[in-house]
Amino acid sequence: MTVCCVLLTVLSFKFCTPCEHSYLLDLLACVVVFSGGEAAHTAVKRFTGLYTGPYFDPTTTTNITTQLGTHAYLPCKVKQLGNKSVSWIRKRDAHILTVDRFTFIADDRFQAFLVENTDTWTLQVKYVQARDAGEYECQVSTEPKMSHFITLNVVVPKIEILGESDIFVKTGSTVQLKCVITQSLEEPAYIFWYHDGNRVLKYEENAIDIKIEREATQTTVSTLVIYNTRSEDSGNYTCSPSNLDSASVLLHVLNGEHPAAMQRGKNSASPIPAWSHLSMGLGLAACTPPRFAIAVALSLAALSELLAC
Repeated sequence: MTVCCVLLTVLSFKFCTPCEHSYLLDLLACVVVFSGGEAAHTAVKRFTGLYTGPYFDPTTTTNITTQLGTHAYLPCKVKQLGNKSVSWIRKRDAHILTVDRFTFIADDRFQAFLVENTDTWTLQVKYVQARDAGEYECQVSTEPKMSHFITLNVVVPKIEILGESDIFVKTGSTVQLKCVITQSLEEPAYIFWYHDGNRVLKYEENAIDIKIEREATQTTVSTLVIYNTRSEDSGNYTCSPSNLDSASVLLHVLNGEHPAAMQRGKNSASPIPAWSHLSMGLGLAACTPPRFAIAVALSLAALSELLAC
């Protein structure tokens, strides 16, 4: 190959008057002789489809999923940016969030920064809220403008304490309150339990126990165990994970009392049925003979007691 090129070049300088033109032609002939045209095709292909200005990396993601309360990072990889600017725009209200490193929204949860050596302009959304879900536009200040869109999906975990909202137990029994958190991409940093507003601590052995388990990919369970319950254990119990809503139940510790009787005893404003009828009968005394009024009152009271039974 090299010999061919050298010979053709020497001949072109020796026999051609316009040496520059002959030299270029001979070089082209050398390439064709050597590769049968392949090298020429490759040379042309090298200059096909090249970007002369900014362009988005085609491998950049178009979907980001994050959990409520965490931080979200939306990447926008721009090659050959040059002196152009990169802006982030929230599509639902066309609000300009950032331009390069400058923030143009009062919400300081939004910030853009360049990840060095990666050509990636990243939009950070701190403490993501449900309303942050939607489409975001990464725009480059070319003419016309270039845009890359990323959809932010916000997963809202669900939290509940299993069972009824009111729990009735007998004194001395063992109670388990199970708080289940589902659709949680990340395990909570902590889960606190509160009793009537005061944090429950494992301060007494064989009295209270708190267990936390990651049962599945997106499920975390916290169990509060109360041993040998006493009347003072009654009250509101709240399960409160980090960066999430809380869930509550009411625990009623009964001292040999039936739940229905306890609920009836709470309502002190309710009149006693027998006495209501007695007062009604006594009211008749104003317009009837006293002996008749008393008889009616006693009869109504007796009938009321029989119906209550």
